[in-house]
Amino acid sequence: MSLPAMTDEQRAETLEKAAAARKERAAAKADLGKGTTTLAAVLYDEASPLQGAKVSEVLRALPGIGNAKAASLMTEIGIRANRRVKGLGKVQRKALAERFAA
Repeated sequence: MSLPAMTDEQRAETLEKAAAARKERAAAKADLGKGTTTLAAVLYDEASPLQGAKVSEVLRALPGIGNAKAASLMTEIGIRANRRVKGLGKVQRKALAERFAA
């Protein structure tokens, strides 16, 4: 299945939308790192730009969490490595929120 043909204007518009989405996700991750937002807020806010991000990526945005600790936590809670935030179940969300409750 091939991609539909796009005009130069459509391609430019699509690239601008993608860049805006990346900036929004980066800002949300920075807020997590600074502590201005909580992991629970990200987990339960369906409008969060991080809903489509991988759980490991979101965890690594938290202070003091690196690749190894994120992988360990995900294994402990039972979250697959390629799982995205919007695909988490209620029990998994609750376990993550409780683990990182302030």
